[in-house]
Amino acid sequence: MTRSVTKAVFPAAGLGTRFLPATKAMPKEMLPLVDKPLIQYAVEEAYAAGIGNMVVVTGRGKTAIEDHFDLSFELEHHLREKGKNELADEMHRMIDRWKIAYIRQHEALGLGHAVLQAEPLVGHEAFAVLLADDVILAKPCCLTQLLEVHNRTGETVVALMEVPRDKTSAYGIAWGDRVEELSEERPVIRFRGVVEKPACDVAPSNLAVIGRYVLHPDVFEELERTQAGRNGEVQLTDAIQKLVEKRAVYGVMFTGRRFDAGEKLGFLKASIEIALQRPGMAAGLQEYLEERGSKISGVG
Repeated sequence: MTRSVTKAVFPAAGLGTRFLPATKAMPKEMLPLVDKPLIQYAVEEAYAAGIGNMVVVTGRGKTAIEDHFDLSFELEHHLREKGKNELADEMHRMIDRWKIAYIRQHEALGLGHAVLQAEPLVGHEAFAVLLADDVILAKPCCLTQLLEVHNRTGETVVALMEVPRDKTSAYGIAWGDRVEELSEERPVIRFRGVVEKPACDVAPSNLAVIGRYVLHPDVFEELERTQAGRNGEVQLTDAIQKLVEKRAVYGVMFTGRRFDAGEKLGFLKASIEIALQRPGMAAGLQEYLEERGSKISGVG
């Protein structure tokens, strides 16, 4: 019987250069989407999928992440003095809800290297990996969709989405065969291969790997053997390809909307979409967007 996945890993050691100067002194993962930092949305997704043990892979200058998920007695006391008990309770529940451990990636040597750092805290069991840059709005959440397939197979499962052919060089690209019996609700692909960032004229498909993974523990052994590739980084994609050669690896064409919050336009789009889901903000923001749209189009 397949064991439940109990741990989720969050690589958070990158430098966030695309958001400079905002990220000079603040971790990219702490940039706020409306009123929560990027990494909290990912942690909440893991929790919604039934995972309570979180491993954050950090680097130098990332202590704000640890502070965010720690108690702040002074803040809670201040809120209660002001009569904001509901907000104070929510701050406390945020701490009680999740068990979070931290481990350092001392050098930024790529996503695969970051995942490998989590091995001492994960052990030899399947685990999830969530990239906070990829904001996915879905019901059920994207990770739950992957776990449904993993719980049936016990194997590695990754999130997939179609991208334009001229964008394949920005993603890991997978190809394979449809497996009808694993899901009635969304397509599931058994991998024949996966390659990191191929040029559009040689890409084997337009199925892009997105930042949600449920990984078989054998991936650690493959990461240990993986040589640094593009930009001197250890690629998680290369280790997954090695798994494909030895055992089944599946991709789920998840249902939901994905935003690349690792770049500025995607971050802004994600902020707007999340705000439009907030009852206290949706009407005012919708009115503003319609007014702004009319001005841009020259109407009114």
